[in-house]
Amino acid sequence: MTTAAVREAREEARVRLPGAWGLGLRRGALEIKMFFRQRDHVVFTFAFPVVLLFLFASIFSDDVEGAGIKASQLYVPAMMAAGIMSTSFQSLGISIAVERDEKVLRRLRGTPMPPAAYFLGKIWLILVTGLMETALLLLVGTTLYDVELPSDAGRWFTFAWVFVLGLTACALLGIAISSVPESSKSASSVVVLPFLVLQFISGVYISIGTIPDWMLDVGALFPLKWMCQGLRGVFLPDSAQVLEQAGGWEFGRVALVLGAWCVGGLLLCLLTFRWKHRRDG
Repeated sequence: MTTAAVREAREEARVRLPGAWGLGLRRGALEIKMFFRQRDHVVFTFAFPVVLLFLFASIFSDDVEGAGIKASQLYVPAMMAAGIMSTSFQSLGISIAVERDEKVLRRLRGTPMPPAAYFLGKIWLILVTGLMETALLLLVGTTLYDVELPSDAGRWFTFAWVFVLGLTACALLGIAISSVPESSKSASSVVVLPFLVLQFISGVYISIGTIPDWMLDVGALFPLKWMCQGLRGVFLPDSAQVLEQAGGWEFGRVALVLGAWCVGGLLLCLLTFRWKHRRDG
């Protein structure tokens, strides 16, 4: 075979190779398949926020004075926001740290697969699991706790952008924090602790009105508080606005903060993400 023929064969093979988008879809299908093969992990992932919702909504079920809602209804959008952050920030922060420690990332980096395909695969995974968990919590909320679905397209549009921006911001933060743990054994502690603290100071477990202002100000620096507020604005009546720190849904500020975290999270990923541990050279 002549040199020209060899070069032509290589060019044809290069043309036939799928791009990052196609490989990302395949990688996403693989990630989703591996996720659902771990039945105990699947059950825990989807059951945990539902169980917490049932517990808190059962304990705190009285009417909220001046808001036109029951206390149990406050927990539905809050747990939806926490569920979105759990399937993105917590899931990616731990799983990527484990894959780095087990040298899965190093092996993937040594293949012809574009790096973007790996991250696209993760995005498809958290999109599917995030939608499923949100739908499950919404089903429980509308069935058991009298949460009403929005009747106008505007609120559904608000739900869509809060979900997308919140999921994106939390996913990018999860990728960034995955570089912090020194090993897979410490990944859960490093990732879960800040997530747990944020849930308490962002209005997930405790009503906004009972949290000290300085804690609310700290929580306002991160996406979870704004995701909770945005989703409350979608699924609760306008009379419940009086419960917010600023006395309103502040959709514009919600979009601004979540959008800023998408940009900031991307910058953090670019600055901190590593395919291998520093100790590996």
